[in-house]
Amino acid sequence: MRHGGAPIAALLALLPQPAWAAAGLDGAAMRWPYALPFGGLLLSIALGPLLFPKFWHHHYGKIAAAWSLLTLGSLVWLFGGMMTLAALVHAMLAEYLGFIVLLFSLYVVAGGILISGDIKATPAANAAILALGTLMASIVGTTGAAMILIRPLIRANRPRRHNAHVVVFFIILVANVGGALSPLGDPPLFVGFLHGVDFFWTTRNIWFQTTIVAGALLAIFIAVDVWRFRSEPLPGVKDPAEPVRIRGIVNLVLIAAIVAGLLASATWKSGIAFDILGTRLELEDVIRNATLLAIAALSVWLTPDEHRQANGFTWEPIREVAKLFAGIFVAIIPVIAMLDAGHRGVFAWLLSAVTTPDGAPREVAYFWLTGLMSAFLDNAPTYLLFFELAGGDPQVLMHGLSGTLASISMGAVYMGALTYVGNAPNFMVSSIASENGIEMPGFFGYLLRAGAVLIPLFLLLTLLPVAPLLEWH
Repeated sequence: MRHGGAPIAALLALLPQPAWAAAGLDGAAMRWPYALPFGGLLLSIALGPLLFPKFWHHHYGKIAAAWSLLTLGSLVWLFGGMMTLAALVHAMLAEYLGFIVLLFSLYVVAGGILISGDIKATPAANAAILALGTLMASIVGTTGAAMILIRPLIRANRPRRHNAHVVVFFIILVANVGGALSPLGDPPLFVGFLHGVDFFWTTRNIWFQTTIVAGALLAIFIAVDVWRFRSEPLPGVKDPAEPVRIRGIVNLVLIAAIVAGLLASATWKSGIAFDILGTRLELEDVIRNATLLAIAALSVWLTPDEHRQANGFTWEPIREVAKLFAGIFVAIIPVIAMLDAGHRGVFAWLLSAVTTPDGAPREVAYFWLTGLMSAFLDNAPTYLLFFELAGGDPQVLMHGLSGTLASISMGAVYMGALTYVGNAPNFMVSSIASENGIEMPGFFGYLLRAGAVLIPLFLLLTLLPVAPLLEWH
């Protein structure tokens, strides 16, 4: 599916564009069974690697495709083939394509940056790496920052007897919380950007809350790491044999080019668009995606192969993300339509849970429901669900309902750290750590550790006046 978008788009562009193409699907005509493929796919992603890891690893693409076909078959039965085809084209070209192209380019470019040398596994050094990764995450993405820093962190801490907590806090801070300040940082925020949210909106609106959460987490980590470090045998700490060096510097320039390309596409309005079965592809979006792919190709060409080999770089993680999210973006089509139906649809109860009787949004409810669903059902599609539930109009959400958008953004990003399946890098970091001799906790063990640290912070964020955007109305 990842390679088929351009030929399909070219073929569909030659077809007639009937009036029904832009009509959309009538979510009020659907009942709850139409959401089952989406729920089944997300449960497969959550439980497959735990219950049948070998089968999942070899067949996850087929499983995602099966749920997608079930979704499309149900839509064909209710709306007909052409309406379903129009919805599929919109999901793939307007929603999925830009999402996966950004993830792909960040993954490739970050994989060419190699940090070599020996680092002392002291609390100060560990805290410095976590703080650096937290700051980097909103610039190079949580996936990019995690892939750049996890291996140096593991090499430094492998000799320590107690080291799993270092990786747990790394997942929480670098792979999640640190990505809250830009669309580059975390997939759900990029989904918002693709739906019209300004590039720097989260930077301006939730920097204070993110600073509080990240600062508190770093303080807790330092206290835990100092306690663990004092029980370590002293001979395990040695002077570095090799100075720390950063190689593949050209990739830092390419990351800056990615940022520039995104900003340019957000500010330039060409007025030129291509209509494909009712889906409008803006020229600036087409150029943005082509530019990002070209930057990724440059990274592969300009980076010595030994840098990626030393990083343990493989194509499998991004291949898995591409296949699974293709399935998610297809299976979510009827769910989005049902949410768009508002009180006429089957998700009226969810709308009531986040809305007062007079129609005002309950921002605390948006924060917790978005967050808890993000922890278990992946944060990008969950963000999109609640974005649409809040009306889906970016201008209204950024201004009149800014508190609601902030609640959705913080819930999706922060609480994606609660489980291994909440955000794409979480399980990837855990797998890399386990392969390198770190005894990582299992799914529920990680949930208990992360929850013990994060839930009190989220309650504090909800109840105290330090978070003015999270208020009951």
